[in-house]
Amino acid sequence: MTDLIFPGFLASGGLVFSFEHATVAGKLVLLLLAIASIFSWSVMVTKLRVVQFARKQTGRFLAAFRQDRQPLRLFESGARFPGSPVFQVYRAGCDELTFHLLGSPEIDETFRARLEIADKITPAQMHAVNAAMERAVGETALNLESQMILLATAVSGAPFLGLLGTVWGVMDTFTGVAEAGSANLTAMAPGVSGALITTVTALCVAIPAMFGYNFLVTSIRGMIVEMDNFAAELASEFEHKYVEHGARVTDFRR
Repeated sequence: MTDLIFPGFLASGGLVFSFEHATVAGKLVLLLLAIASIFSWSVMVTKLRVVQFARKQTGRFLAAFRQDRQPLRLFESGARFPGSPVFQVYRAGCDELTFHLLGSPEIDETFRARLEIADKITPAQMHAVNAAMERAVGETALNLESQMILLATAVSGAPFLGLLGTVWGVMDTFTGVAEAGSANLTAMAPGVSGALITTVTALCVAIPAMFGYNFLVTSIRGMIVEMDNFAAELASEFEHKYVEHGARVTDFRR
C-alpha cells in the first residue's frame, strides 16, 4: 500500500535522493561529519563505561574505608580499587603521610610496629600531605576530563560545518540556475535538497553529542566534588591521629 501511495519518494526520495544530488563539497562535509560522529560516539561510550566503573569502585572503597576508624588500614593491607578516583586521592595521602611518619611509604612486616612507635608529624608536614592529596585530585580530574574536548567540538562545530555545506550547496544551485538562464522549482529542488542534507546530518551528530556531553560533565563534576570532600575527610582523620598540635614550652628560667 505504501509503495502505491509514495512510489516516487521510496524510489529516489528522502536522504538517498538528497545525497545523490549533493555537490562534491557537500559530500566532503558529510564525510567530515561522519568522522566526527564516530569520534563523539566512541568518546561517549568509553567515558560512560569509565564513569560507571569509577562509581562502582568508589562505592566499594568507601564501604571498606569506613568500616573502622583506622585511616591507614587499607593502605597497610595493600588493598587496591583500580578505577576509583577517590582511592587515588587516598593512596596519595597515605604515601605522603607514611613518608613523613616513617621516612618511607614502603610496607613490610614491621610497618605496624614502626607506625605505633613513630612520632607524630608537625602541622607543616601535614600541609605537605594536604598538598599531595590536592595534586591527586587535580591529576585525576584531568584524566577524567580527557577527550571531552572532542564532544564539545562536535556539539559546537558540527552545526556550523553542516551550515557551511548547506550554504555552499545553495550557492552552487543558484549558480547553476543563473548559468542555465531559467529559474523553476524542478531545476532548483534537487540542488536545494542536496544542500540541506548536510544540516540534517550535522544536527544528527550534534544532538546526541550534546546530551552525552551534558551527562558526562555533570557526572565528572560530581566525582570531582566527591574527591574534594573525601580529601577533607581523610585530612581530618590524619589530623586527629597523626598530627602533633601541642606547642612545646621551653623553660628558660635559671
